Amino acid sequence: MRNHPIIVQKYGGVCLETPAKIRAVARSLADLHGRGHRVVAIVSAMGKTTDQLIQMAYQVSPTPNRRELDMLLTTGERVSMSLMSMALSDLNVPAISFTGSQAGVMTDGSHSSARILDVRPIRVREELDRGRVVVLAGFQGVNPATREITTLGRGGSDTTAVAMAAALKAERCEIIKDVDGVCSADPRIVPDAKPLRQVDFASLSEMCFWGAKICISAAWSWRKVRMCLWFSSSGAALKTARK
Repeated sequence: MRNHPIIVQKYGGVCLETPAKIRAVARSLADLHGRGHRVVAIVSAMGKTTDQLIQMAYQVSPTPNRRELDMLLTTGERVSMSLMSMALSDLNVPAISFTGSQAGVMTDGSHSSARILDVRPIRVREELDRGRVVVLAGFQGVNPATREITTLGRGGSDTTAVAMAAALKAERCEIIKDVDGVCSADPRIVPDAKPLRQVDFASLSEMCFWGAKICISAAWSWRKVRMCLWFSSSGAALKTARK
């Protein structure tokens, strides 16, 4: 499968909040793999797991150590990646899971808000060439100087997906959202907000920068990737056109 196109898909916590939903995503990944694509799936923690872990940390300590907090929070994505790999194997699809550090996501040393400096996906490429679906834990990486585990902050799985797609020269990166679509404004605040079928890259990037919960703004800094937002509730896609 060395010459087959690579597709990177990112699934958020809502898409993975129950074992049934994980199995449903696994079936979708299996279908994509069966159509001849090399597939990389970036997964977030299940449902509200990250929030629950943060609450637990503050119940133990009013000022949790940032290094230890990163160690704690990265367990959420590890659960998701392991379960997804198991679900794929149960469908007779060869799969393997990697943490951010195993996948070669190199960051600076800022715990809780690290910035990706480089991506060295050596093991990811090897497993893709062997025909496996690779499931990666989003939101996390490693500081190569200290070998400490780091997290990328809220929405870090989006950044992981786009950075990995750029490093792999993927055909496209798909951010899967469990909502109906993107509107011209927040429909909870603006009643006459209109759904968007297409939006240019600069506009979407600015929407994210100013707080639209579409895709974390840091992800849009990786400009060499063809990105597409897919909405699992409606089955629609939002094209992000670039000049």
